[in-house]
Amino acid sequence: MRVLFVSSEVYPLIKTGGLADVSGALPPALAELDVDVRILMPGYPQAMARLEAPRRIATLGSPLGAGETHLVEGFLPGTAVLVWLIDSPAQYGRGGGPYQDEWGNEWFDNGLRFGLLGWVAAALCRDWSPLDWRPDVVHANDWQSGLAAAYLRAWGGPRPGTALTIHNIAYQGAFPGDLVARLDLPGDMYQPEGL
Repeated sequence: MRVLFVSSEVYPLIKTGGLADVSGALPPALAELDVDVRILMPGYPQAMARLEAPRRIATLGSPLGAGETHLVEGFLPGTAVLVWLIDSPAQYGRGGGPYQDEWGNEWFDNGLRFGLLGWVAAALCRDWSPLDWRPDVVHANDWQSGLAAAYLRAWGGPRPGTALTIHNIAYQGAFPGDLVARLDLPGDMYQPEGL
């Protein structure tokens, strides 16, 4: 089985809470069970600096108007688990933390930043993916990667199974409705029946 594990934080690459602990422990445990697991996460400066044996493997263009975006492959430190970092400096190459600036303010464009994470996860499942590897299951974690399943549904056609694990329901990623169009999602998805 091939699993794409999508998370906004993975220990020891970057951590703000329990999500990073689970995301750093579950993929290696799955790999020990002979699951072909790959981690996809944003290429924050901290993660880029800690990734083992990094190398650029693909160019994705400028999805969602994010600017030049690449995939960087390396290993989760101390493991043989492959990690794909989304190298999009305009979205992730910032000071501060994954969700907030140096002064504790939420990044004004978090909806787009993490929309990009979902978009890339879904793109890696399509025939037009720049990689040869395709997952059987996409495991999204918390709201930051939840749009992966929405993109897969919106684009139609064959798709992998999807799972969404909610680690902390207090953080829901609520944004204004006009973001739906900016994320290139169909407007009819912006209702309870839409998903």
